[in-house]
Amino acid sequence: MADLKAQFAQAQQDVKTLTRRPDNDTMLFLYAHYKQATEGDVHGSRPGMLDMVGRAKYDAWAKLKGMKTDEAMKKYIDKVAALLKTHK
Repeated sequence: MADLKAQFAQAQQDVKTLTRRPDNDTMLFLYAHYKQATEGDVHGSRPGMLDMVGRAKYDAWAKLKGMKTDEAMKKYIDKVAALLKTHK
């Protein structure tokens, strides 16, 4: 698990080096998996209709309810690795 945490931390740094911004779906994927890995299941109330960005983020995270921390970390790491090949 310590190795996975190190890879997760490295992926967080690597994603900041992308030269092109990923599309919105990819950004939501990264956000949701990061939050699931670091905070667990979604908490709080769903943002209102006028907060479209907050609502999209909440919904993306809520879809991962029940996913284990290590699985969320692994999917985040894999997605960043793929982005490094296409967005550098």
